Amino acid sequence: MIDGALKIGVFDSGSGGLTVLKELVKAMPQCSYIYFADTANCPYGNRPQTEIIDLSTRITRFLLSKGCDLIVVACNTATAAAIEHLRATFSVPFVGMEPAVKPAAIRTRTNSIGVLATAGTFNGRLYKETTKRYAADVKVCYQVGEGLVELVEQGMADSVESERLLNSYLEPMLQSGVDELVLGCTHYPFFIPILKRILPSSVEIVDPSPAVARQAVRLLNGLNISGHYGCSDEPFVAFYSSSETTVLEKLAALLETSYDVKFKSPTFEANVVL
Repeated sequence: MIDGALKIGVFDSGSGGLTVLKELVKAMPQCSYIYFADTANCPYGNRPQTEIIDLSTRITRFLLSKGCDLIVVACNTATAAAIEHLRATFSVPFVGMEPAVKPAAIRTRTNSIGVLATAGTFNGRLYKETTKRYAADVKVCYQVGEGLVELVEQGMADSVESERLLNSYLEPMLQSGVDELVLGCTHYPFFIPILKRILPSSVEIVDPSPAVARQAVRLLNGLNISGHYGCSDEPFVAFYSSSETTVLEKLAALLETSYDVKFKSPTFEANVVL
């Protein structure tokens, strides 16, 4: 069993990783969490790989300074660009975002799936290898979600602008007969209310976050770590941001309301310098 004193680090370019955090908290409510949002450098999607590696390395050092036993890279772009470097550099175990092409390719009935992701994710080795391995016989309609991350970070996930942009991105996929839509960015589950309005009921939305939480559980149980950071006065979730925390706080509260998950005694610290 996982010791209640264990501490899990989670990071993303911004607030998108909250969609992963909620699944981690649901799966392991006895653990404590440190969440870092690199909102000063968000979005990561079009940044060079070397820059993303540098940012991810500095964030990892910060999370380790807080005593984290495991780190979840809750960002598809950072996973694609940096997770191999992080695993080679640090001894702590990492869990990254796996492109959910495999389950979509297995479940499709029309032999056509859609993938919505950032340019950085599509250019990553993991996405290319996963698609080649599991979706070679399936038509894959992919779309770079330009501008979507920014809408989430502006607190506009459920807005007319978001619906208009998503409509333009999804129309070609629907014309191609997709019946599975893979969300390839952790920010995108914030659009699920709009996606459910846009998409016909025959299209399944594939969010990889629950699978990431299950992998974190397997890793921690397999390592059989003894808890050693369990101070009773520590917050259950501590949120840190490299800029302001206004949207981060609003979205964290939204997830608590929408998904019946509780972040016990959360604290928020803005403008953290790495």
